[in-house]
Amino acid sequence: MKERIRVVIADDDVVLREALAEVLRSDPLCDLVGQAGSAGEAIEMAAALKPDVAVVDVKMPDGGGERATSEIRQRSPRTKILAFSAYGDRDTVFELLRRGASGFIVKGSSPAAVLDGVHNVFAGKSSLSPSVAHEVVGRLAEVLESDSTAEAKAKSRLQRLHHAMAGGLKIAYQPIVQLSDGKLVGYEALARFDTEPAEKPQEWFAEAADAGLLTDFELAAIKAGLVSQPRKADTYLSLNVSPETVLSGRLQEVTSGYGPCVVEITEHAPVADYESLARALAPLRRRGMRLAVDDAGAGFASLRHILMLEPQLIKLDISLVRGIDGNRRQRGLAAALVTFAKEIGANVIAEGVETEGELAILKSLGVEFGQGYLFGKAELPR
Repeated sequence: MKERIRVVIADDDVVLREALAEVLRSDPLCDLVGQAGSAGEAIEMAAALKPDVAVVDVKMPDGGGERATSEIRQRSPRTKILAFSAYGDRDTVFELLRRGASGFIVKGSSPAAVLDGVHNVFAGKSSLSPSVAHEVVGRLAEVLESDSTAEAKAKSRLQRLHHAMAGGLKIAYQPIVQLSDGKLVGYEALARFDTEPAEKPQEWFAEAADAGLLTDFELAAIKAGLVSQPRKADTYLSLNVSPETVLSGRLQEVTSGYGPCVVEITEHAPVADYESLARALAPLRRRGMRLAVDDAGAGFASLRHILMLEPQLIKLDISLVRGIDGNRRQRGLAAALVTFAKEIGANVIAEGVETEGELAILKSLGVEFGQGYLFGKAELPR
């Protein structure tokens, strides 16, 4: 003799619920043990009665079929869920199946289709109405196509980034001068990319960070900068480095064999653990490498960098320097940073100096060094 199937129905539409009950009563192998009109009532009933199958309406009150499916599966794990709804769309089907439903039938299906659904899920088989099955197949096709497209895009991006590092990376050098007499004291190495698509350097680095290649990108730029750096006596090379790259431990190896440089930590790069960063910088400093905090004055983070990292150089952000001769607030902030730098034994470099008026104010404030178009643009080596 075949095993009987204990069934609970959950539907807020009394007429439909009773029609479904009549269908189940017509099957000698089905025992209708309870009827509920909301998700909450269905959950409590299933927890108490432990039915073999719960026929659950998708759109009923108190959380709908989604809540009912999830919580019935938690409180009565052996109960199979057969979702029942007039809504045959793919999103509904996938959400109910994701939450643990074993089958899905559309209201209006024949009594035979309903009973087949109950018997199938009881037997451990997936049961979908033909129209719903079509929707599921369509969604699966979309998911597979989407995954394939995403994988192809990710592969293409990685290829583009590796090509940019290997063949499109160039280094331009911008002079850094002593403001009092214009004497050349160093260069900042700035990455440029001669590859398609044409993007600004910061966009390439942002994309590299998003792909998990920021350290590789930065180290490639640093190595290129060191190899082709201008050979001028009594000058230094300044390199832009993120905290992530410093913490990787690979910077010391890449810079080994070259003269002392300056490592610039930008204001825009967040630092989660200053103690770890200081420890990673210590062997570089012992080799004579100096530390600069870049973009000072652009935001609070730069001040925190200065306090925690104790740099030898503080670089005033271009937004603070540009038009400083006509802005009292900019002059006040720059003066405060210069005073602070003197207190901690650091020198100040002004970025983006373009006019004689800006130069005059910076000199009057005690800024020692500067870079910008007034002294020379960033240029590729000849």
